[in-house]
Amino acid sequence: MSAKIKTPRIPLISPIKYFLKSVKCVESVAFLFFFFMNSILDVDLWIESPENLIAMRAVVQRVSQAEVVIGGISVARIDQGILALVAISRQDTEKDLLWMAKKIVELRIFNDDEGKLNLGLQDIHGQLLVVSQFTLYGDCKKGRRPSYTEAAPPEDAEKLYQDFLAIIRRLVPDVQTGQFQAMMQVTLTNSGPVTLILDSRI
Repeated sequence: MSAKIKTPRIPLISPIKYFLKSVKCVESVAFLFFFFMNSILDVDLWIESPENLIAMRAVVQRVSQAEVVIGGISVARIDQGILALVAISRQDTEKDLLWMAKKIVELRIFNDDEGKLNLGLQDIHGQLLVVSQFTLYGDCKKGRRPSYTEAAPPEDAEKLYQDFLAIIRRLVPDVQTGQFQAMMQVTLTNSGPVTLILDSRI
């Protein structure tokens, strides 16, 4: 009489547990990888959730001259340098202000001796003109009248705007500005033309 060999039963739950452990392992490795890259490159990795997609915004133009006139009176004027139109969102923090100030100043958008865009504002001892412009947040997806709900309320925006100016003046000695909430006539000569759109969180 031959003995029966019993095949051990493998619980169905074991493969599922193994799969879940594998997934957790992959997630851990991915997290460590991004943390390591963030440390090495000194890059802010923003979480792309809906509440974090609204960013401080700026339109940067390389100019040979730019001027702001209010009520027929010139209040600010620069020669070679950058004109930055800046908008503050309702979710901006000091982190956004620091990022934007550093980015504008360090952009390599000026020609070197070989004609390549390889120099920053400080390299050419250029000037900077900053003008507040909440209309950069104009949402034109619906209807014909833009919506500005992403822009910060005036009282909050003015405080953050002044904080931004204080930060950028520590980086660039010659900073001219427009007047917050004033009706301004802004004229410029775009050199290139070179125009860039910056968002602090995208």
